[in-house]
Amino acid sequence: MSTLQAVRVSCCHAKENCLDCKVRLVSVCAALESHELGALEAMAQQTAFAPKETLFLQDHRVDFVYNVTEGVVRLYKLLPDGRRQIVGFALPGDFLGLAMADSYGFCADAVGSVTTCRFSRQAFSSLLDGKPHLLRRLHEFATHELSLAQDQMVVLGRRTAEEKIATFLVGLRNRWARLTGVSVTVSLPMSRQDIADFLGLTIETVSRTLSRLAREKAILIVPDGVRLLDPQRLEQLAET
Repeated sequence: MSTLQAVRVSCCHAKENCLDCKVRLVSVCAALESHELGALEAMAQQTAFAPKETLFLQDHRVDFVYNVTEGVVRLYKLLPDGRRQIVGFALPGDFLGLAMADSYGFCADAVGSVTTCRFSRQAFSSLLDGKPHLLRRLHEFATHELSLAQDQMVVLGRRTAEEKIATFLVGLRNRWARLTGVSVTVSLPMSRQDIADFLGLTIETVSRTLSRLAREKAILIVPDGVRLLDPQRLEQLAET
C-alpha cells in the first residue's frame, strides 16, 4: 500500500461527524435535517489528495461525486490540441459531479492539499430518490453553476485585462466570504498561470496587471493572496 493510500484509509476510518462538518451549512448537505445526516454519513468516505493530484479525469465514467471540505480544486477541460482551459476553482462546500452524467465533463485536480467527502454515485443517487428536498438543493447548485459559467463567458469576452482581474478578485472574495466571513484579503492558492488560463490571458499580462493595480493602491499583494485596498474601484471595474 502506498503512503497516499494509507493516508486515505486513515481518513476514511477517522470519519468526521456530519454535524461537526465546517462546510455543511454552505453545501448541498444543508438540505438535510440533523436526523437525516446519518444516511449520508454512512456512505461518505473522507478522502485526502496531495497537491496537484487528480480527483477525476474528463470523459471518465462517473463512479463518485465529491464534496470539497478543505482546500481548492482546479477544474479544467482538455482541448483537442492538448491545451487546457481552466473553467473554475472549487472551494470548500462545493460539490463535484452534480450533473450526474455518465462521464465527467472536465478534469479536477488539487491546487494544494485537498480533503473531500466522496460518495459512490450509485449510493448517492439512491439517497436522492428518497429525499426530494436534497434533489431540489442539487438543482439550485446546478443552476448556480450554470450562472457562473455564463458569467465566465462574459469575462472571456470583450473585457480588458484589468476588468477581468477585478472580476476574478471580487468574485473570489464573495465566494470566500460564505466560508470565512467578509474580509479585504482574498486568498489566492492557485498560481498566476492558473489565473491566466482561467481568464484567457497570458501569465505576463496577469502579473503586469496585478503589479499596476498594486502601484495604484487598489490592491496590496501579500504572500497568500491580495488585500483589496480600494474594493469600490474593483467592484466598478467588475461591473463594466
